[in-house]
Amino acid sequence: MSTQKTDVLIVGGGPAGAACAGVLKQNGVDCLVLDKAPFPRTKPCAGWITPEIFRELNLSPTDYPHGLTTFRSFQIAFPRAKFKLPVHQYAIRRYEFDAWLLRRSGARVVNHEVKTIVPRSDGYDIDGKFWGKYLVGAGGTHCPVYRTFFQRDAPRKADALVIAQEDEFPYQTTDQQCRLWFFEHDLPGYAWFVPKTNGHVNFGIGGLAGALKQQGETLKQHWELLQRQLEAAGLLRHYTRRPVGHYYYRRARSQRVRQENAFLAGDAASLATYDMGEGIRAAIMSGQRVAQAIVHDSAYGISNIPKYSLPSLLKSGVKSLVSLS
Repeated sequence: MSTQKTDVLIVGGGPAGAACAGVLKQNGVDCLVLDKAPFPRTKPCAGWITPEIFRELNLSPTDYPHGLTTFRSFQIAFPRAKFKLPVHQYAIRRYEFDAWLLRRSGARVVNHEVKTIVPRSDGYDIDGKFWGKYLVGAGGTHCPVYRTFFQRDAPRKADALVIAQEDEFPYQTTDQQCRLWFFEHDLPGYAWFVPKTNGHVNFGIGGLAGALKQQGETLKQHWELLQRQLEAAGLLRHYTRRPVGHYYYRRARSQRVRQENAFLAGDAASLATYDMGEGIRAAIMSGQRVAQAIVHDSAYGISNIPKYSLPSLLKSGVKSLVSLS
């Protein structure tokens, strides 16, 4: 079998890889996206989408062809305070969003699980089947590009590890309010309940792994507490499913995202926000900036990608109040 050659090999077809491919294609740069599983595919995720994401994509929310939940407020709870925060935010189902974003990029996509990546003098060889002058790691926390070129010299920090459990499934709820619980039962993190369009809900919980270990607790214990709390509030009934567990790393103080012509984007670069672990916006922004660096033969950096989610959330609340006044 002959080697497939391209200008840019992108490992991972999620939001970071799709956003990168979209900008490359717009600028006439040939690219190939490799992903081990086809889209659409199940991806449990709160699916929090900020207005800034649509602006990054040069789109209006009305251009999005799938289910889009609009939130004008979040119900927020801290151990000693509960309040309703005005916002202007959205939620999508990743099952729909990821497939749409990748299809919209116009890039070629090949289903292939990357095993080995070998740097050559003129580019990168993947499994003797694919070659590209540039290489983009957009394959999430377990991205083989990170493991091959970045892990040894730029290991992730243990105190940045976030573990999570969540579930998304068809469920008819009469309560369309998005709810967030911070530090409930001393959880070093937060929990959420997100109603979505077309009769789905997502709820989950995430926390810092190191802090949980120091407290002598497990995330499973907090998941069971959340489940009972949702049932007591009438938000969930007769839940017998099993949640999906996963982990990722939140934004570090400093991190390496480029080595020669190999780049990292999204969760492969550990860009989830420091306060809320939100990663979709950072994934899209970083993917686009990788593409721009390749197109313009310029530097690639992440300093202008927000490290925190709360400022954007509060800003959207102020705009929401102004629009209603």
